[in-house]
Amino acid sequence: MISALQHYSYCPRQCALIHQEQSFDDNEFTLRGQRAHRRVDSGEISVEEGRRVLRALPLYSERLGLVGKADVVEFLPDGTPYPVEYKQGMRHRRDHDDIQLAAQALCLEEMTGFEVPEGAIYHHKSKRRRTVAISPELRRQVETLTTAVRQMLEDQIMPPPVDDSALCRACSLQDLCQPDLIGATKRIHDLAEHLFEVDDAWS
Repeated sequence: MISALQHYSYCPRQCALIHQEQSFDDNEFTLRGQRAHRRVDSGEISVEEGRRVLRALPLYSERLGLVGKADVVEFLPDGTPYPVEYKQGMRHRRDHDDIQLAAQALCLEEMTGFEVPEGAIYHHKSKRRRTVAISPELRRQVETLTTAVRQMLEDQIMPPPVDDSALCRACSLQDLCQPDLIGATKRIHDLAEHLFEVDDAWS
């Protein structure tokens, strides 16, 4: 799933819990996101400012082995697709969101034959768009993360929690992940190993 790339770039453990363990839970951020997506999930087609606009458009890339869905794709008068991803928060740059948008762009290129040089993230809270150039670096990140996610799913290994309290606080899977408990267990284990090393040095 294209969304797995966004989850993995945010936190590999979150990605594994969702796409490997099939675990998910809601919090205030995910519920706000669902409200922000009500219209884009409708699948309606419209014409706005001379652009044909498709919502909830299924996407795929045979080359990368990706499938997913674009919130909105606007088709410019010459036929060039312009993907728009909806996010519930304020207008801030987030690498994991840009990667998700870039993956959509690569799928659209393969599906339509048009180059997709840019797209946009629409931030629902601020009601503003942030233009994202589909740069060579973003394209490389999509390829690299696709390989990493596929390897993780094949290996069936649960990654450790990230060491980032801000990311963990915003994650709806915090109770399932238990980063604080796992972090404390690791610190106790590391301390025990250190004490054994000191004891060996003095014996």
